Amino acid sequence: MSAPGLQALATDEARLLRVLDRTFEGWGVDGGAESMMMPVLLPVADLARLDFYDNFPHQAMLAVQLDLQKWDSRPTTGVQSFDPSVLEPALLGLPSAACFAVYLSMQGERLTDNIRVTVLGNCFRREERYEGLRRLLSFRMREIVALGDKEHVDAHLAEYGNRISAFLTALGLPFEIQAATDPFYDRGGQRALLQKLSPVKQEFIVEDLAIASMNIHRNFFGERCDIRSATTNSPVFTGCVAFGLERWLSVLYSHFGDWASAAAMVEKAALASFGKGI
Repeated sequence: MSAPGLQALATDEARLLRVLDRTFEGWGVDGGAESMMMPVLLPVADLARLDFYDNFPHQAMLAVQLDLQKWDSRPTTGVQSFDPSVLEPALLGLPSAACFAVYLSMQGERLTDNIRVTVLGNCFRREERYEGLRRLLSFRMREIVALGDKEHVDAHLAEYGNRISAFLTALGLPFEIQAATDPFYDRGGQRALLQKLSPVKQEFIVEDLAIASMNIHRNFFGERCDIRSATTNSPVFTGCVAFGLERWLSVLYSHFGDWASAAAMVEKAALASFGKGI
């Protein structure tokens, strides 16, 4: 495509992406997760309440409508971009992660039990550079999200961390697990210190590329979205496991050399690791 960071998937690539997504969604459903679908667009006001524009301004993308009164009937032939003067205020944002929509969709809820949710999200990140399937402006992310008490979230991340490790081992993909940081907390405050002492994010690295991550948010989203335990009225803890699907395509193709072999190995690894097919 003419814009950097946008890439179409051919038939074999799209088939492998679906195989991968069915695998990861199946892991979530096996663990009791409800499979949901979320809107692509989210209100800017809601994302701002999650400190998104404070913590991730470099990634932010907005969806803006034309102001038809200012646009009038100007010719559209050859338009390359729209001047800000003919745009309405930006009220909608494009999320950089799939789990934001989960928390926002549950605002004000009182949970009677620990729960899991899995979603496939269209995500958007403005990057300094784009690189094939490794780094895209628009991409797909499968997430498995846990909400509840701290023990539930810790167990969730441990369980799916083991699943990812077993799956990568069955695929024969050399990998490392590295601590990373996401600024869910004020960089200068006590929460920033807590993050340094107890990292909130771990990434699975293959070929110098993070293809999956495990994220614990403590009770940050529970507080901001007023999601509470019905028993204790305390803000719930949340955590998520995330898979960047196009990034998986990139490392699988690089390792196996063609799409058919990669798809066959994914199906074989799923069976070898967990005793069931896709």
